[in-house]
Order: sequence, then C-alpha cells, then structure tokens
Amino acid sequence: MNARVRNRIRQIVGDAHWSHRREDLLLYSYDGMNRRYLPEMVAHPAGAGEVSAILRLANEVPFPVVPRGAGTGLTGGSLPVDGGLVLTTGRMNRILNIDPENSVAWVESGVINGDLQSEAKKHGLFFPPDPASMNFSTLGGNAAENAGGSRAVKYGVTRDYVMALEVVMPTGEIIHTGSAAIKSVTGYDLTRLIVGSEGTLGFITRLLLRLIPIPEAVRTMLAGFTDIGRAADAVASIMSSRVVPSTLEFMDRSAVECVRDYIGFELPSESGALLLIEVDGSPAAVEEDERTIAQACTESGSVFVRSASRQSDRDSLWAARRSISPAIMKIRPLKINEDVAVPRMKIPELVARIEELSRRYRVIIVNFGHAGDGNVHVNFLLDPGDADEVSRAHAAVEELFQVVVSLGGTLSGEHGIGIAKAPYLDIELEGTAIEVMRRIKRALDPNNILNPHKTFDYDRSSVARELRA
Repeated sequence: MNARVRNRIRQIVGDAHWSHRREDLLLYSYDGMNRRYLPEMVAHPAGAGEVSAILRLANEVPFPVVPRGAGTGLTGGSLPVDGGLVLTTGRMNRILNIDPENSVAWVESGVINGDLQSEAKKHGLFFPPDPASMNFSTLGGNAAENAGGSRAVKYGVTRDYVMALEVVMPTGEIIHTGSAAIKSVTGYDLTRLIVGSEGTLGFITRLLLRLIPIPEAVRTMLAGFTDIGRAADAVASIMSSRVVPSTLEFMDRSAVECVRDYIGFELPSESGALLLIEVDGSPAAVEEDERTIAQACTESGSVFVRSASRQSDRDSLWAARRSISPAIMKIRPLKINEDVAVPRMKIPELVARIEELSRRYRVIIVNFGHAGDGNVHVNFLLDPGDADEVSRAHAAVEELFQVVVSLGGTLSGEHGIGIAKAPYLDIELEGTAIEVMRRIKRALDPNNILNPHKTFDYDRSSVARELRA
C-alpha cells in the first residue's frame, strides 16, 4: 500500500481515523489465538458508505481488506495474513433502536454483545447468544462467526436471531438482506449465507436482531460424578425427561483438577466430572425441572447435587466453570483451544479417545464444554519454547479432528474455521463441497479482496511453522 492509496483511505475516513504507525498496527496484528500478522494500515470507517468506498478502492489497486470487530476470535478470522488493510467496526457502535412491541433491535456491527443485553433488559428482553466473550465481543463478529455459548442447548445460536442485515459486498455494493417480518422466503436466504461466513463474503455494518422475554425465574445446579460416563448418563436422562435446560455444561477430570487447585473449590475427592445446569421459565416450572434434574443426577450416580436461585449463590456455582481458562494457563503458557462437536452421547467416547491421545503424544489436554449440544472445548497445553512438545501437540490436533469426524462430529461448533482449521477442512468435507464454497467466494469476491485465506486455501505446513514461531 503506497502513499497514494493511504491518502485515498485517509480522505474517506478522516484524518483521525486511520494509522500506519507500527505501534498502532501491532494492536491489530493478533487475536485470541496468539498468532501475529502485521497489517500495513488500519482504518476505522463510520458506516456502510465509507466501507463501500474503501472496498471499491481495494478492487481497483488491489489490496486485501480484513474486517475486525473486537479481535476476540480464536481461529484467526480477523488476522491480516497478507498484510493490507484492517477495517474495524469500532466507530459503528450504536444501538439504533430497540422495539419492545416487536421484540427486535437494530444495531450497528460494532455494538458489544453485553451492551445490547443491558439495554434489552430495561425492556424485559434479552438476546440469547452468550459467547464467553460477550462482555467485549461485537455483534458483527458474533454474526460473522455464528457464535454460540452456554445457552445454545435451549435457545440456539446467533443465526437463529439475525433477521436482517446491511452488508457491504466485497466489490463495494451495499445490500440489505432479510426482513423485519417474522416469516420471509423471498429469494435466496442471503442473511444466512453471510452469517457464519467469517467476513469472507461481506462486511456487516448493521443487524436486525430478534429478542425474547427474560425468564421469570432461573435455577442453577452443580452436580458431581465419579467419571464422565456417569455424567453422560445424567445428560441423557435429563434430555429424555422433556426438560430442556438453558445451560448444560460439563468438565472432565482434568478440568475439575485444574479448578480445584486454582481456586481451592471444595469438591468431594471422588468428583471426576462436573455438570453445571441451569433451567429457566416460570417459578413453578423451574421448581419442577429442578426436582427432575436432581433425580436424574442421583439415579445416574452423582456424588453431590447443589442448587441455587439467588444471583450471588448462582455466581458461586458458576465460579468453577469460569475459572477453567485462567486455571489451565497456570500449567502451560500456551494453549491450542479446539471447539469440536459430536452427538452428545458420544462425549464419553470422545473424552476417552482424547485421554489416549494425551498419553500417546505426551501432551496435557483439558476438556470442558457444552454437554447439552455435544460441543467440547479441547485444550492442548504446551510450552511454545519446547519445539518437540509443540510438534507433538500439532500432530495430536490433527488426529483429534479425524477422531471427531469418525464419531459423526464436526471440526468446529462455534469458533469458526479461520486459518486455524482451514488446513483440516478436507477431513470433514468432501472436495466437491469445498469447491462449491470456492465458487461462491469467487463469484462474490472475484479479486479475492475480502479476508483472503480464511476458511480454506491455507496449508498445514504453514500452521506447523506458526506453532513453532
């Protein structure tokens, strides 16, 4: 990007809203996965018009453009692999309207998920998708990655709540997809094409989101089991009882040990697995669901069941789940966090296979996640300064993906593909399906301007080199 191009971008966004100083560019060179790629420039447009002008310029020159929200992604979706321009949503951060009568909200793509939650609560409403990063991740990023969260088992994921979008296409055209009507089948579903496309098919600038009423009552339960098999039995019993928990999280033995050591959490010594369960609804329904779940856990061999309805007590039970990530960083300075998903009754088999991988590759692996929808966060802990350990971890990750697919699962439940999983896409998808994706990308982005190398066309040797770096 030469001085003429930088000057054109400066004219589009204004003097105060761009930079090519190295100290500024470093802030946009990484995300939550700890790889670094330095962009040549960063710009902060105010809306679709400025984004459109920049993308038209990018196709003329050309140069790559990488959309970026808060940079909280875990698969490298917002990393400038080929340098170029990082285009942020930081100035597009307004909640434009909350309509309580129709239970919808118009927001700009840079609005923080948690900020919408706070405003919607004033109207007795909430936005169900709740990624762990909800207090700092953006709604545009949530849509680009089709983010989930702990409530997905009952309420679904981001795509289930996106009704309409304002999108700037890779070639600069501004389009509007979807409708404010609850039912709309006019033409192709472009909204769902864009949601989950990881910023490769369009730059989201505005979203119309569906909201739902806040439940009257919530009850949180923590149940301990001797092993993951008994915990899985409880999950099966709960789900077959016609109770649909709003949250159904699990922690395996390795995660339980991390939590116990990190915060001194008081648990019976025989606890080899934990389930964190929440139910919501009317007070009467919640009480009945609590009894049903407690019975299911007891009959499945739980060693304890604790329950809480007050917020402070519920927070205490959630402390175990929320402390896992900081706890495991005490063991090793780097983790590779995979978010594979399998049919939920395959979780015990998956965990057993992961334990075997841990022994064979001599890599510490900690597992936790969303038992209700089979989404398991597999954390490979390693020392980046130990080249041999890094190599073993990389080999174990590839074999994990093969195991997951053999169990009828998928490489990613909610984190997306980005660059981290792009080299392994052919483990799950047949070549023809990948080629169809490439055709869509070429049709909408003929010059490969918007977020290149994401989702596919990223080789495994590059991943191995980056892990060693």
